[in-house]
Amino acid sequence: MFFGSCAAIGAVSGFLGGLLGIGGGVVIVPALIVLFDLAGLFSAHDATAIAVATSLACIVFTSISAASAQIRAAMVDWDIVRGWAFYLVIGSFLSGSLAAQLPTFLFRGFIGAFLLFVAFVMLTSWKPSAHRNRPGGLQSALLGTGGGLVSGIAGIGGGNVIVPTLIYFNTPVHRATATSSTLGVPIALAGALGYVVSGWGQESAGWMLGWVYLPAFVAIMAAAILFAPLGVKVAHRTAPLPLRRAFGVLLIFVSLRMLYSAAVH
Repeated sequence: MFFGSCAAIGAVSGFLGGLLGIGGGVVIVPALIVLFDLAGLFSAHDATAIAVATSLACIVFTSISAASAQIRAAMVDWDIVRGWAFYLVIGSFLSGSLAAQLPTFLFRGFIGAFLLFVAFVMLTSWKPSAHRNRPGGLQSALLGTGGGLVSGIAGIGGGNVIVPTLIYFNTPVHRATATSSTLGVPIALAGALGYVVSGWGQESAGWMLGWVYLPAFVAIMAAAILFAPLGVKVAHRTAPLPLRRAFGVLLIFVSLRMLYSAAVH
């Protein structure tokens, strides 16, 4: 039953990833936290860290295909990649050690607040000021490190942080998405490694690699790979805006559920 539930999470995350172009972490993390809580496998704090770490491990592999496609299409802004990658990786790697020290209510509360932000992006058609330029070296370092930390703590590949940030600085949306997909691979890899290192020796169950729970990882990955192409096919036949807004409404309920979970823990 547990393995089947993880496979269902993978199927939904893969399908929505293909359909809406979103990172699977916004689905995987809250769903795994709820599943772990219901199953009673881990303490509340461990369940949160394991959900985030497992999500990042999944995103490493799901991001590779998206990044490869964007590179082949020559849509990636390599100046941004060269200027931001190092700082994003540092921030993402450090997130594992930082998250492991957070109280459960703060850890889950952060994830809930972040999901509310993603819902806002999904539900609005915000446009940046036309006169805003891309940040310089110091600002890029701060934004990159902060973005890596947020991505690692929330268990995402960075797309929900990087894309709005690049659009804010007037990067065309298609180029921002392509560049984010390329940066998502090292961000997720660094974040997953950070959680493996910080959780090494603290494993609370068998079949764990640091904070990464391997049974959940395998089931989610297998289903996500199968269902992502289906989401892409449906996306080609469906208007994206109503779907994005419907998912934004759903994320509001998910985020409120996560904030409630943070309050009671």
